[in-house]
Amino acid sequence: MRALPRFIAAAPSACALLLASSAAGAAASDTAPVVKAPAGALAGIREGAADVFRAIPYALPPLGARRWQPPAAMPHWTGVRPAKTVGLPCMQPAMAAGPYDRGPQPMSEDCLTLDVTVPANAHNAPVMVWIHGGTLIWGTGHSKMYDGKGFAKRGVVLVSINYRLGVLGYLAHPELSRESKDGISGNYGLLDQIAALRWVRENIASFGGDAKNVTIFGESAGALSVEYLLASPAARGLFDKAIAESAYAFTTPELRSARFEEQSAEGIGAALSAKLGVPGIAALRAMDARKLVDAAAAAGYAPYGTIDGKILTRQIVDTFDRGEQAPVPLIAGFNSGEIRSLRFLLPPLPADAASYERDVRARYGDLTDAYLRLYPARDPEQTRLASTRDAVFGWAAERLVRKQAAVGQPSYLYYFDHDYPAAAAANMTAFHASEVPFVFGAFGATPPNWPAIPQTAGERRFADSMLDYWTSFARSGKPTAATGPAWQVFTPGDTAMTLGASPHLSQHFMPGMYALHEEIMCRRRQDGTQSWTWRTGSTAPILPKPTPSCSARP
Repeated sequence: MRALPRFIAAAPSACALLLASSAAGAAASDTAPVVKAPAGALAGIREGAADVFRAIPYALPPLGARRWQPPAAMPHWTGVRPAKTVGLPCMQPAMAAGPYDRGPQPMSEDCLTLDVTVPANAHNAPVMVWIHGGTLIWGTGHSKMYDGKGFAKRGVVLVSINYRLGVLGYLAHPELSRESKDGISGNYGLLDQIAALRWVRENIASFGGDAKNVTIFGESAGALSVEYLLASPAARGLFDKAIAESAYAFTTPELRSARFEEQSAEGIGAALSAKLGVPGIAALRAMDARKLVDAAAAAGYAPYGTIDGKILTRQIVDTFDRGEQAPVPLIAGFNSGEIRSLRFLLPPLPADAASYERDVRARYGDLTDAYLRLYPARDPEQTRLASTRDAVFGWAAERLVRKQAAVGQPSYLYYFDHDYPAAAAANMTAFHASEVPFVFGAFGATPPNWPAIPQTAGERRFADSMLDYWTSFARSGKPTAATGPAWQVFTPGDTAMTLGASPHLSQHFMPGMYALHEEIMCRRRQDGTQSWTWRTGSTAPILPKPTPSCSARP
């Protein structure tokens, strides 16, 4: 079975992003807005100038025999369904203390719900669909941090979704494949996301949204999900633009093939069943969900999509290389301090500069000089942080915008480098997910151990810029802000938007970074025996020899 340290799964405290909260934000009025949608009538709640509809079911609960089945359509209901109460997160294991932990919370398998926040009296408004992060293990779309009223003020409808997580959302298994008419298994959480997008297409006009102008966006595992949705034929035509915040593009298990240091996805599932001492899918379905989720996490199960030939047809990097992804405008980017809250990913500190350089030369061969130019020995701590950040997030972000540009779509790259006193004091400047409160403008809704964002005019102005960029992109495909410069379309080796103390353009962004990590990935992919993951420096395997087809790649 694949070991748990697949990116963030190794350290539950590190990247379980932004979990659920219990209560709605602003005080609500007594007037309950009612929407008559194709799914059924809903009574929401008025909060300021926005109408909020909570915990709307978009698929039947995946209980009993429906556990590990594709999502089934929710039948039309009669009468007016209340939609005022915060929904429950999907089942997930407990998280160790850290900046992302919100503590104990109620949860349920009956969790395939979404929230809709709309401007009062909206008509044909652009729609943004938020996919939460959390390593595909943790999180909920119902968090207070994902408050949609900042979007509503800008005339945008926000939809925030739940999807199945962990072993309940991504288990592949030979028995499950035999049950399937397509002979496949896994990807249930991804299929949930697709079902939610289909629900949006069919119902959002009733809320005042434009079903033909839908932007998907997500952070970390939510951004990985954006990549999956861009790549999946099953999601084609369900969205019109995309934003990926701190995406990563690792190797993905294939349903029945063991490649790139990965077991097959079915093999991972069979090994998990054996490790738990539970003989087969019927017994696994009979297990209490809480016990199953905890036992799978303790056994080292790490959820990921499955390359099954239908939902995900090939490795994600191959899909984008072939230009088979959804041809939609894209924003993608990463944070300067990503690894400051993910320090378990770091290679060990070298004993001294000489030993560091010897180790790099032994592992990177003919790429050593290029590696040392970007990641020199003079500051080992910063070198570790930068090399791991770029291998995981920087390369993936630039790759996404390059590949979307190659299919003729306007693409925009950002670099989030915003600091404030509490983050600086904790050595957490621009840490992983730290852009999210600014994207939503929800400063007071961060988890208890998150470095507190000061409620100052400057921080509000910065958040307004980010909200402007994100929502204008959703509206027109071109990100603009009243308090920031015009964002230029990305061309290779050229401009990125740096979101620092204030937004500004950075010319000739990180020269050499993308080329190095693209070459490393290409060689590992062609060799076929190495995965392309977070491993850098002294944790990296010895790089395969150069090949003409890799060195000639753009």
